[in-house]
Amino acid sequence: MTDPKQSADDDGNPKFGRLLLVLLAVVALIGVLTFATEAYYR
Repeated sequence: MTDPKQSADDDGNPKFGRLLLVLLAVVALIGVLTFATEAYYR
């Protein structure tokens, strides 16, 4: 069932990709919040 080669390949790549997506989502959220607060307070 578990292939040693597959588990070795899956160690870093999926986690790094998921982390990259989360970081991009956080940066986008901060940008949206900044834009919204600037538009609200003007």
